Amino acid sequence: MKNVKIVADSSADVLELNGIPFAAAPLKVITDVREFVDDADLNVGEMVSWFDSYKGKSKTSCPNPSDWLDAFGDADEVYCVTITSGLSGSYNAACIAKRMYESEHEGKRVCVIDSLSAGPELVLIIEKLEELIEQGISFDDISSRIEAYKQQTGLTFMLQSLKNFAANGRVSPAVAKIAGVLGIRIVGKASNQGTLEPTNKCRGEEKSLSAILSHLKNCGLSKGKVRIAHCMCEEASDHLRKMILKCMPDADVRIHLCRGLCSYYAEKGGLLVGFEKF
Repeated sequence: MKNVKIVADSSADVLELNGIPFAAAPLKVITDVREFVDDADLNVGEMVSWFDSYKGKSKTSCPNPSDWLDAFGDADEVYCVTITSGLSGSYNAACIAKRMYESEHEGKRVCVIDSLSAGPELVLIIEKLEELIEQGISFDDISSRIEAYKQQTGLTFMLQSLKNFAANGRVSPAVAKIAGVLGIRIVGKASNQGTLEPTNKCRGEEKSLSAILSHLKNCGLSKGKVRIAHCMCEEASDHLRKMILKCMPDADVRIHLCRGLCSYYAEKGGLLVGFEKF
């Protein structure tokens, strides 16, 4: 029987799966005075609180090919999910690791999936991989089906602060300055190119969540999956869940906490929403 494994970088916020072997390759958050490794040992709450008062420079670092090879282990078939290549080198490093792994282990195969997203949209991709693997279909079939499934998922977000995005050049300083002023929150989405695209500037939480709900409706969500990841805003996440279920009672909505990388970018009060477009 083939040894099949799912791996992802830590932007997926996943530490383990039930039934299928899984490993996470950690990203890092690096400052002038501290380094945070986004693994199971990271105290995410302490990291977020520490950044509240930190005024220095910070950046993120993706897994290198060696990190990915460690995650692959000795599996015969590996399905590897990465944060968007539009924001990170994680996908490119995983592709290098794939070539090394397949050249050194005859007959073993690796499928690298560029999520073009982050956080809860990766969760949806991983859940779909679990489903396909459990059906016992071929590696090539799973690889093609998961690429098709990616076209049926999306990501939207609400952020109270864009400080860390601006620090890493992900958004312009001018856009970052708007967030948090007079209760302004930035609502946006993952673009088709895998970049984060602000779409609304909303004053207050209620208007921001309503903008997210409108986006979900416009994208075709009716009864599919919704995965909400939040950074210390459980009440807002639960409120959004109730708003979704009121309009779409058959939707499958689940909430989880952001791990390190997603907490760094979402910052306190931010949430990310992965969803199926059907």
